[in-house]
Amino acid sequence: MERPAKRARVSPDSAKRNDSLPDRVSTPLASLHRSITPPSRARSQTRAASNSSCPDMNSNQVEGDKSESTTKRSHRLISSPVQLTKIRDFPEQKGYNVDTVKLRDILGDPMIRECWQFNYLFDVDFLMSHFDEDVRGLVKVKVVHGSWERESANRIRVEEACSRYPNVEPIIAYMPERFGTHHSKMMILLRHDHLAQVVIHTANMIHGDWTNMTQAVWRSPLLPFQKSGTSATASMKPEFATGARFKRDLLSYLKAYGAKKTGSLVQELNRFDFDSVRAALIASTPSKQVFNDLDSDKSTLWGWPALRDLMGHVPIQGKPKRGNQHPSLQPHIAIQISSIASLGQTDKWLREVFFKALAPKPTPSQPKYSILFPTPDEIRRSLEGYGSGGSIHMKIQSAPQQKQLQYMRPYLCHWAGDGLSASNCIDLSEETPRKREAGRARAAPHIKTYIRYTDTETMDSIDWAMVTSANLSTQAWGAAVNQSGEVRISSYEIGVVVWPELFLDENTTESKETGSATARMVPCFKRDQPAIAQAENVSEDGAVTVVGFRMPYDLPLTPYSASDVPWCASASHPTPDWRGQTWID
Repeated sequence: MERPAKRARVSPDSAKRNDSLPDRVSTPLASLHRSITPPSRARSQTRAASNSSCPDMNSNQVEGDKSESTTKRSHRLISSPVQLTKIRDFPEQKGYNVDTVKLRDILGDPMIRECWQFNYLFDVDFLMSHFDEDVRGLVKVKVVHGSWERESANRIRVEEACSRYPNVEPIIAYMPERFGTHHSKMMILLRHDHLAQVVIHTANMIHGDWTNMTQAVWRSPLLPFQKSGTSATASMKPEFATGARFKRDLLSYLKAYGAKKTGSLVQELNRFDFDSVRAALIASTPSKQVFNDLDSDKSTLWGWPALRDLMGHVPIQGKPKRGNQHPSLQPHIAIQISSIASLGQTDKWLREVFFKALAPKPTPSQPKYSILFPTPDEIRRSLEGYGSGGSIHMKIQSAPQQKQLQYMRPYLCHWAGDGLSASNCIDLSEETPRKREAGRARAAPHIKTYIRYTDTETMDSIDWAMVTSANLSTQAWGAAVNQSGEVRISSYEIGVVVWPELFLDENTTESKETGSATARMVPCFKRDQPAIAQAENVSEDGAVTVVGFRMPYDLPLTPYSASDVPWCASASHPTPDWRGQTWID
């Protein structure tokens, strides 16, 4: 669960110049208030703000490219269905903002007539500033949040701000669970040209989240009306991994808010054709599902049961490339989140519920698991220093929290992996894989990604990837099956899962579900489109469609050393960050 941030405090000594820290940026500390489908046209390269004094970054320059192209060897290259957001303080000449997206890119189109915003934290003035100036007062904006308590500071701020805009309406999500949150991050855009678009992302609707933190955005294609003579109602049993299934699941999610809240939106979206969507929806709603009665063909599932069902259908690669002497590949599932809740004093839920939901299929080699989470040193050296730490949560102070830390420690890996303690635990032998840099080490993570790599040794191929609002918690994914046979979920969450076979040309004859189709997904660094060399590498087994996935972190991963601990926002951190600030509880 996200909580509004504490402010970093400046001690008299730490305010002095410290030559051992990176040069200071000139911009003030941004406040973090308390409380995939390829696009149809080429993405334009966005212009990054120049700032030569931000923390250390290398100087690799990268060029932008189109969303889909064909190489001289007839490999079909498809750009990442997920984009990263622009980082304001990255130097323009470094090329780190190639292929990134800004909030203005999403909301600044004057064709938008109605906009539904689902989120946890809102700065309504910030939101409204990103609409086109000529239509800002005309767009119907719905602000859906979960702050139901009358004295909630977030609710008071939202309602006061909405009252200043006649075209903005606040909507409070139904929240039956005491410890649940409305944590989903989604936009639904309805346009004057009779098109619609679904945007699923990871950022709160506040300035700090869209400035210097690593975030991700998935955008559907522009969706047209249903063709004449086609029923507007989604099939009761839509085929797996189709736009019709995505539509059914999205409408089911929206119906969970109740007809009075979102009924008009459900009715409106039911008119649109989702056939062009190439992603599966994974969501959570406050609910109690009878586990033995769950059938995804009959109704939409939520939380980890939905994840387990989906992963039972997604094709995975189990065969090594030609020339590989290993009889099988060991997959590697990397969980990268910005919050880890209380999961219990034993690893039962993590191993027996969540890990099994991520990998329900039996394979010759069981997956290796990693959990990426920043250390205090990585927060100190991020662009906002301690200012970014208020959005990142894991408690490690009490005895039960220490027990949880101990069983999670073998899985923990660095976010940036380039600090002093991280370098001490990196094997520098000649056989160590060359580091592939994503260019986001200094932009603290608020993004949430779950990625299955085909092989832990190379990590050069991806079986599936998920971007979601859901952190690692039972409130988000659901608790274990209780004595009544129910799976209880407390929060609203939403995300998308993509895998290579979704992007095969419609004319392909191979099966998309058996894994025989010639498609591969590869990690992309500092750009959205795969390199030709990557396509040639993974195409040794005949793959011709190569899909990129934009990476938010470096590979290979860097495990925690014995002395490393996760960042804890509720603890004091007297060591000054690179701005000279300290974090005092």
